[in-house]
Amino acid sequence: MKFVQKEFSAVLEEKKSKFISYLVPYNDFLKTMQRLKEEHPKAVHHVYAYRYLNEFEQIVENSSDDGEPKGTSGKPSLAVLAGAEIINSAVIIVRYFGGIKLGTGGLVKTYSNSVNEVIKIAEFITYKKLDSYILECEYSSLSQLEYLLKEQKIEISNKEFSINIKLEIKASIEEFETLKSLLSRDIKIL
Repeated sequence: MKFVQKEFSAVLEEKKSKFISYLVPYNDFLKTMQRLKEEHPKAVHHVYAYRYLNEFEQIVENSSDDGEPKGTSGKPSLAVLAGAEIINSAVIIVRYFGGIKLGTGGLVKTYSNSVNEVIKIAEFITYKKLDSYILECEYSSLSQLEYLLKEQKIEISNKEFSINIKLEIKASIEEFETLKSLLSRDIKIL
């Protein structure tokens, strides 16, 4: 599974109709939709589809045809996102009608192609499930531990200073297993 961290857009023209697709992080979906409706007031449709992981690691998905014939735009767009295993992302397709009807089959094909065009140019991050772990070290070991975590590309989400230092880190199970083998004996895993 993969996701985008910033906005990407692509343009597709079909029989004088213009389809502008925007692939955005799911968290930016509502504000991007609002912005696009302001930027494209003459567009006839703002079709969308999104997929994201909820707190239970379940995929939640939704789509809208926004006035296009039922099932000809939102669902095909969602199917492309699902087929490409894209999560935590949304696609919005802005359509300017060119005067020539595409028919239901033509709409399904064009909306699918429009989403594929933006996927081609997008940069993706591979999704990995991160768990929280607590490490405890003495003050004298902190810089060495921070260096090791940076080398392993493991994020420190919290630091707590008391008699010793507790670091809360976020890592995948595989990353944590590798890290454990590299930790010195004076670093405790809580």
